[in-house]
Amino acid sequence: MYHLLKGKRGIIFGALDENSIAWKTAERVHEEGGTFVLTNAPASIRLGNITELAQKTNSQIIPADATLVTDLENLVEQATAILGGKIDFVLHSIGMSVNVRKGNHYTNQDYDYTEKGWNVSALSFHKVLQVLYKKQAMNEWGSIIALSYMAAQRVFPDYNDMADNKAYLESVARSFGYFFGRDYNVRVNTISQSPTATRAGQGVKGFEEFIAFSEKMAPLGNATALDCANYTVAMFSDLTRKVTLQNLYHDGGFSNMGVSQQVMEMFE
Repeated sequence: MYHLLKGKRGIIFGALDENSIAWKTAERVHEEGGTFVLTNAPASIRLGNITELAQKTNSQIIPADATLVTDLENLVEQATAILGGKIDFVLHSIGMSVNVRKGNHYTNQDYDYTEKGWNVSALSFHKVLQVLYKKQAMNEWGSIIALSYMAAQRVFPDYNDMADNKAYLESVARSFGYFFGRDYNVRVNTISQSPTATRAGQGVKGFEEFIAFSEKMAPLGNATALDCANYTVAMFSDLTRKVTLQNLYHDGGFSNMGVSQQVMEMFE
């Protein structure tokens, strides 16, 4: 370990089970000396094993619906009180598509479901940032990260309305990141991760096949949840103070590939 986050305090959204990126990030932050509170929606807390993670990392859990500003305000107030000061890092690892869950094709969406998924997956990030900004809750040179996916830039048909949500998420990071940087010297970035076998990812049709395809396409192979946790730790650390407004591809090189020899061999 490198003690990269010694003395730093934060909030981690979205840890559900040991396969989730937020879970792995919490473990790695703890190992690097950071302290934090864990948060998720009450229903997600009941579904997951977050209590186990809290015990392992000596963290407290604060239930909060990230779509409700009042819940977020309470979360930030409690977090700063529990941790003993302003926040140095935040991970937004939240995503959900009701249309995907219900099997609705992209060309046949239920727009009530679309709006709910957008609110949870994307607008919630703006709400988190706005609460942190208004409360001046971030320390100078703090770092805020949200998790994205390359479907924000390219077509992955079965990723459905989540592609639109990720595009909005990345735009929020740039737009709000400007004000956070200008006013408070705080960084805001998104990490565009490889397809990862989390509970949310596995709800996408053909997900396992696409992981296999991506593994053959990326020269370094897919980045795992633990790989992403390590990258997030680096982005939380003081080593990346001048990185902001970026969508950072963390995908083994997949995003710059046209085709690989391994994929070509599948058609020979």
